[in-house]
Amino acid sequence: MLTANVATTVRGRYLYEDRGAERLLVGFHGYAEAAETNFAELGRIAGAERWSVASIQALHPFYTRGGDVVASWMTKLDRELAIEDNLSYVRNVLASLPPPRRLVFSGFSQGASMAARAAAHIDCAGLIMLGGDVPPDVQGDGVQLPPVLLARGTRDEWYSAEKFEADLAFLRTKTEVTPCVFEGGHEWSDAFRAAAAAFLEEELAR
Repeated sequence: MLTANVATTVRGRYLYEDRGAERLLVGFHGYAEAAETNFAELGRIAGAERWSVASIQALHPFYTRGGDVVASWMTKLDRELAIEDNLSYVRNVLASLPPPRRLVFSGFSQGASMAARAAAHIDCAGLIMLGGDVPPDVQGDGVQLPPVLLARGTRDEWYSAEKFEADLAFLRTKTEVTPCVFEGGHEWSDAFRAAAAAFLEEELAR
């Protein structure tokens, strides 16, 4: 039996709001979420109105039991090919938007890993990661990363304290890192939003 892969064209979707800013904040949602969820959360960060905002939806949609359409970035099956496809997809989204003077990637959960991949391959000014780890494919010797805000909730069972500390140790060998640990679980929180607002405000000052 032959097992093979073949390239094909898949249509992706994203949400975008042009706020007349020279700075662009690009978000990646978590597993079983949609771009709308991520876009709404980005909008709750103080100062986000001074950034144009895009939220990219993963290429693998599926139904929840309630009938909502959500998506996933990848599985372990043909992982390297999925990474290649996703990076090409992100580049195509960015090419369709007005080119920003400064670009920041942000991701939650599975989307945090996707944001890290984007930041490792696409020139940007910052990376915000909430509740998701730095994937192995971003931990190569030649990887360059921008300043990072790395965050987790104290009760987050998926993104554990051990993973968080390991990621902090790695990132500190590559770039400037701002850690954020807040009371909560695998979720967005007001404390994280405040840290993200401060991170973005620092970018506005550059």
